[in-house]
Amino acid sequence: MSARDPVGRRAFVVGAGAALFTGGAVSGAEAGVVDGPLPDFHPALKAELDFPLAWGRSPIRDFRAWRRAARAKVEELLVVERDDRPPYAPEFGARSEGDGCTRELVTLSLTRYERVRAALLTPHGTGPFPAVLLLHDHGARFDIGKEKLVRPWYDDVRLASAQGWAEKYFSGRFVGDELARRGYVVLAVDALGWGDRGPLSYDQQQALASNFFNLGSSLAGLMAREDVRAAGFLARLDRVDRRRVAALGFSMGAFRAWQTAALSDDLAAAAAVCWMTGLKEMMVPGNNTLRGQSSYYMLHPGLPRFLDFPDVASIAAPRPMLFLDGEQDPLFPAEGVRAAYAKMRAVWRSRHAEERLRTEIWPGLGHVFTDRMQDEVFAWLDSVL
Repeated sequence: MSARDPVGRRAFVVGAGAALFTGGAVSGAEAGVVDGPLPDFHPALKAELDFPLAWGRSPIRDFRAWRRAARAKVEELLVVERDDRPPYAPEFGARSEGDGCTRELVTLSLTRYERVRAALLTPHGTGPFPAVLLLHDHGARFDIGKEKLVRPWYDDVRLASAQGWAEKYFSGRFVGDELARRGYVVLAVDALGWGDRGPLSYDQQQALASNFFNLGSSLAGLMAREDVRAAGFLARLDRVDRRRVAALGFSMGAFRAWQTAALSDDLAAAAAVCWMTGLKEMMVPGNNTLRGQSSYYMLHPGLPRFLDFPDVASIAAPRPMLFLDGEQDPLFPAEGVRAAYAKMRAVWRSRHAEERLRTEIWPGLGHVFTDRMQDEVFAWLDSVL
């Protein structure tokens, strides 16, 4: 075919398929990849996503059977196989007294591959206590992980970074220290790439994720497996009332919180701040997700062919769940948040447990977890635990 033949040209340009089938001419600016890294036929790909395993759409009508099937599908697509649950074999460090709590570092095995160090806060008093698995955000800031939420009494260098992070996102508070002061055991662990397990750089994330895939594994799947194991460790501590354990996170930590609730029976509740949306509403021009890189920590290949984000979170139903999002959050536009909330409400309503699901969009707020939002979460935790 000649260079002037638009059909011939389109046959060699990745992404010009939509025009090929409609017969319309495609200019060089229109062909291939548009709106940054989106293929020009992305609307057709999105239209094919009907999430057939979602509750209400799935042919499975028994809710418990659906939960088992949906969880099994997520487990399968984590790619990372369940290991033989190696002993945690915790090694506890020296204790230090904080404001209303005792602080210690604990090193444990979340997988058979490596030992990780976590921060553990225990309130003063007589247990067993309720407990919170506290899951840190992404934020493209890798020198601190668990330290974003728990004051690093053990490291003055990280303390300066952590204080700056708390000022930027948490109204100057360390959320973990606040929870411990209010009577909760708190466990915070670094995800791979942060704090003791880093620091990674922003532009190394994609290579790290691809190397996991080449090794037959998954970066996001590893994080999911480790979070489930961390929940199990926390629930089994003698100082903890295992019937009263929750997960809490902000941003990527919120994703981790509802994901862990979906995959673990050790959690009685979960609170997620600033990470919930519908997938189709997120995959739009300009969204941060389109950059790749950071998204690999939350990317399970193939899962959207079965379940949307709120569908996965709904595996946790009818347990109590709290979702808070900011109306002006540039990462999760309100339209997508509302769509996700509606899907989840339908699930909890079908279980006659709508009062156990709390969803709020905060007017005027962006991607933050302010002291007012924290106080609401703390009060909610008190009520459900």
